[in-house]
Amino acid sequence: VGFYVKMVYHSYFFRVSGIIRSLTYKVISRELLLNIHEYQAKELLARFGVTVPQGRVAYTAEQASFAASELGGWNWAVKAQIHSGARGKAGGVKLCKTYNEVQEAAADLLGNRLVTVQTGPEGKLCERVYIEVAEPFIKELYLGFVLDRKAERIRVIASAEGGMEIEELAESAPEKILQVLVEPAVGLQQFQARELAFGLGLNIKQVQRAVGIIMGAYRAFRDKDAEMLEINPMVVTQDDRVVALDAKMSFDENALFRLPDISEMKDLAQEDPREAEASQHNLNYVGLDGNIGCIVNGAGLAMATMDTIKYAGGNPANFLDVGGGASPERVANAFKLVLSDSNVAVILVNIFAGINRCDWIAKGVVDAAKDLRVPLVVRLAGTNVKEGQKIIEESGLPIIKADTLLEACSKAVEQVK
Repeated sequence: VGFYVKMVYHSYFFRVSGIIRSLTYKVISRELLLNIHEYQAKELLARFGVTVPQGRVAYTAEQASFAASELGGWNWAVKAQIHSGARGKAGGVKLCKTYNEVQEAAADLLGNRLVTVQTGPEGKLCERVYIEVAEPFIKELYLGFVLDRKAERIRVIASAEGGMEIEELAESAPEKILQVLVEPAVGLQQFQARELAFGLGLNIKQVQRAVGIIMGAYRAFRDKDAEMLEINPMVVTQDDRVVALDAKMSFDENALFRLPDISEMKDLAQEDPREAEASQHNLNYVGLDGNIGCIVNGAGLAMATMDTIKYAGGNPANFLDVGGGASPERVANAFKLVLSDSNVAVILVNIFAGINRCDWIAKGVVDAAKDLRVPLVVRLAGTNVKEGQKIIEESGLPIIKADTLLEACSKAVEQVK
């Protein structure tokens, strides 16, 4: 699924700079979606008839040991619950044979930051673990669903090479990836699921059970407005059962108003605190590594602003879209959010007002800039631009004005230097 998203993304944005490429993939794959934990995804899938291992969530080492005793069996997997893949490679999945081992494994994970290839060097804090009955299996498979915006269809992706990153498989053996596009008028059909199951090299008994998982996962994806569902691995046990051993799901945040059960699964501790705060004020914010804070209206203009900052020799500290109808209050909240990043050395406000109005933005800028301790560069254009510029000029504040995007970015970079 990750490979497919990247391929679709690159087909649109291959001409733009690296900063936009990395940001766009970050936005598409994670930041504009609601992610949930593995145990939550499995609980959801189980409601739609998908077979999952028995498991319990635990918040302390003692709870983990008790959960293992409740589950029974002789082998358990202790899994760190963070919003990231590749947990196993980072030591986030531990196999245990005794209750003491379960307790020790949970104690090692809880309260610590797990660094994976997807979290970045800062890692993610593990505040809960999932205790799951571990049983032997004979085959690992891959199953994924993704919303293909270009084709306006749900795309189902499967492979007999489960347990490995789909990006790696796409590079080394793309012929092993099976794909089906779902016609929205009729939905995923049984024959399509059977074709995928037979393509995975399963026998008749296994095919029947795999079809049940594929169809159940599709219904969960469709009914819950998901944008990504990945079961990796989906395993075949020694008695021919097909089980979803791992699961990741992401949902369209625009649909959460009609999905209260999904909204309740949101874990703010797994998000950047600034991004969580931004969502409370209806601001679209993604933190980056630079020192030029950006306040812009419109996602496209925000990305163009960041690209121009790079062109001028600087580094943006964030992506922030205040929206088309930004009020002075929203602008003030945007300033507070940008300034919460201690790396910000200068703020660049770039507004091209269409639906918005420059005088509204200017009032918000002036109110927020009264106690500002870093340089402020402002570029206004569009509706009521003269009124907006007048408000800034009469404020008496040391605001640096610019007429063009390149001029604004160049002045911001000069202030940093």
